[in-house]
Amino acid sequence: MRTAKIPLRELLGEISPADRAQTRLSFEISNRLDALMQERGMTKKQLADAIGKRPSEITRWLSGEHNFTIATLGMLSAFFGQPIVTVG
Repeated sequence: MRTAKIPLRELLGEISPADRAQTRLSFEISNRLDALMQERGMTKKQLADAIGKRPSEITRWLSGEHNFTIATLGMLSAFFGQPIVTVG
């Protein structure tokens, strides 16, 4: 197996500030969703059943790579009775 010999700083330097911010927000959202599920003792399947989604979709949401819509964030906020994202 070959390994990359490119320093991490160089790799990170190639990522635009906008992409970095988007990735950070995506992971913050997935972490928040995971925390709310844990507070309720919910599995991915239980959440999926409760909101009419497939467990595989919940898995994508928790991966930190999903691009959430405002509608989905609103639905999740209403379901949990708490904000998923705070703007301010």
